[in-house]
Amino acid sequence: MKKILQIFLSLTGVLIIGFLSLIVYALISDYKPAEKEIISQSDNPSILNDTLNLTLLTWNIGYAGLDRNMDFFKDGGTKVITPEDQCQDNIIAIGDFLKMNDTIDFILLQEVDKESKRSYRTDQYQGLSEKLSGHYPFFAKNYDVFFVPAPPAKPMGKVLSGIAIYSKFIPGSSTRYSLPGDFGFPTQLFYLDRCFMVNRYKIENGKELVIINTHNEAFDEGGVIRKAQMERLREFVLNEYNSGNYVLVGGDWNQYPPDFIPVFSTNKPFTGTVGNFNLTGIESDYMPGEWKWIYDPSTPSFRTLITAYDPANTPTSVCDFFLISPNMESISVKCHHLDFKNSDHNPVIIQLKLK
Repeated sequence: MKKILQIFLSLTGVLIIGFLSLIVYALISDYKPAEKEIISQSDNPSILNDTLNLTLLTWNIGYAGLDRNMDFFKDGGTKVITPEDQCQDNIIAIGDFLKMNDTIDFILLQEVDKESKRSYRTDQYQGLSEKLSGHYPFFAKNYDVFFVPAPPAKPMGKVLSGIAIYSKFIPGSSTRYSLPGDFGFPTQLFYLDRCFMVNRYKIENGKELVIINTHNEAFDEGGVIRKAQMERLREFVLNEYNSGNYVLVGGDWNQYPPDFIPVFSTNKPFTGTVGNFNLTGIESDYMPGEWKWIYDPSTPSFRTLITAYDPANTPTSVCDFFLISPNMESISVKCHHLDFKNSDHNPVIIQLKLK
């Protein structure tokens, strides 16, 4: 019994030392982004004609690891990482779709990995940049953790990921802005540091077109962090519009748009809680009435991940869409239903013009 107790105490000591070492290293290596970081600046930016019709795409590609066969432990499923061959097939298919639509002026992507265990350390940002050779690429990091220890039985491991904009035009600047969000110690050491990314384009009439790519918080039961992030975005976009600029925000809001009423012909549309994911809506009075929310109510932009995708039974909804300022006019919007074959989100494409 004495020997068993010694072995037990020794193992317990090793586990405690290992855990403390993990925390200490996480503290030392913790990614602490500034409130504002310049990604790039240009002395010779493009000058856009103020009569142009512009096209934009937003798509959360789910790091090519959340295909139709996957569920995800954080959403209430059991799986962690998709098989490597499937992950590679997914990123190829995602790249092929973007290549087929490479005439789009601005491509806004979320969950793009650069060096992560979950995507087999494939530099997806670089790979897509090569496919979109006619676009200028920009990347803002929002997840940089040397080792994510969850779930304990099969940890996610290293994650380096972010959001990206691929642009037909050269912006005057590209900037990363931090979003509020702190889940406390030690959770925040292993979690995302969310942000929004701002590209500024000069217009021939002297104004600027401000393109914003955002990926807001998904797991915030009390809603405090979501509210703080939305307040930060609202303050920013209103300030830009009041300065005379054209402003557009696109991305994965992890909320449904104001007054959203789904009219899907398939799946089970939801606006509530499925598994661990709680989908709330943006308040009707979040923005002044002349601002416009642009989305496709007839097609789901994302699916839930509590189980693998089942077209008849998987709850789906809309959380990928655009917000445009009153001095812009929407021409068309379409969510392209790809049956969630390679990502848990569908791409949304819009066309608009400046007033």
